[in-house]
Amino acid sequence: MLKAIQDKIRARQYEFSRHALDQSIRRDISIAEFEDAMLGAAAIIEDYPNDKYGPSCLLLGVTHAGRALHAVSSYPSRPLLKIITLYEPDPALWIDARIRRDA
Repeated sequence: MLKAIQDKIRARQYEFSRHALDQSIRRDISIAEFEDAMLGAAAIIEDYPNDKYGPSCLLLGVTHAGRALHAVSSYPSRPLLKIITLYEPDPALWIDARIRRDA
């Protein structure tokens, strides 16, 4: 599934939800950084097949500059991949950006 998501991003067959757009502006995450992180050594770190808005997953990618980014994405079966949210993982909530800390 990761390859299919990356193929959609590479082909620019994706769109940001209003929330993702707002968050990217608020957090100063550019489109170039998003693409850089998700097209590199990205990984699916959580899967949400039964999400109420449709199947989605949490991606972790790191830009060439070393900035870790999380993106929640729809499954690639949609004509346009939907980026639901985009953020830099908070170290208070994440261990090495890959594993959630216990609440």
